Amino acid sequence: MEQAGFDPVLLIDNLGVACETLRLNRPQWDVREMDVLEFDQADEKQVYDVDLLSAGLPRVKATATVNRTRGSDVELRLLEATIMLMHGVQPRALLIENVPDLVTKADYAAIREFVVDELRHLGYRCRWFVINAADYGVPQDRRQGVLVAFKGDLIDSFQEPERVWDPPVTVGTALAESMAARGWTQAAQWAAQADRIAPTLVGGSWERGGADLGPTGSKAAWARMGVDGGTVADDVPGPGFIWDPSLGRRGMMALTVEQTARLQGFPPDWQIAGRKTARYRQVGHASPPPVGRALGNAIRAVLAADS
Repeated sequence: MEQAGFDPVLLIDNLGVACETLRLNRPQWDVREMDVLEFDQADEKQVYDVDLLSAGLPRVKATATVNRTRGSDVELRLLEATIMLMHGVQPRALLIENVPDLVTKADYAAIREFVVDELRHLGYRCRWFVINAADYGVPQDRRQGVLVAFKGDLIDSFQEPERVWDPPVTVGTALAESMAARGWTQAAQWAAQADRIAPTLVGGSWERGGADLGPTGSKAAWARMGVDGGTVADDVPGPGFIWDPSLGRRGMMALTVEQTARLQGFPPDWQIAGRKTARYRQVGHASPPPVGRALGNAIRAVLAADS
């Protein structure tokens, strides 16, 4: 959003280390560590009538998370709370990002109907759609469900961001330079065969486990590129590392947090607070910045034309 020209007046996250990351990179931002369910806009006059209310909300239960021990009750409550904020904030536009299932699956028809009806009551019209981060320069197959809403009839002027990368950036292209940073002699060989986009990076649960690149299917896809998806490395391979995937995990290298951030499209100078697992979790749970920029530019174009 910042890259699209939006200047935040208030940012909310209930995770302390994520707030630390925001403050580390943008100390001038007003970052609040709190639950959105407890936020009362009546106490924060600066949020009234802003151009945009933007929410990257915790993912509702989808195909990739069917083994969770609980359902999506908490996530859906947060979605509902975000919509209810519209009553007091009255932004010119709304952007919500979540899993594609929220947009496409019949299981979520009731919540979509609630959202549309509540927004209509407030004078907003909306559009649901699905985009893939790979179409915006992110070397990853990452489909995202999106809701965009505007006051009045401005939604008629909104155009979904056009694809800007065809063919998509491959993992090898994205990571070749970093893989060679410590003199690994097989870096170019590895990069040449990593000639496809990455599977979706999955941050995993904050409640348990260490850092890895996702479920079994994702790990298998990484193994086909000679990458150990079962862990996250402290550093890239050195000169003496022998890459031989036929040896199993000991013959494959793992990606570093910085490399996963590159696969999410983060700027190279973006700092991530916390220890390794917490840093990777933040990367895996994030919406890729190039997608945010593309959506932000599309929203800004509508608002600018209406100014």
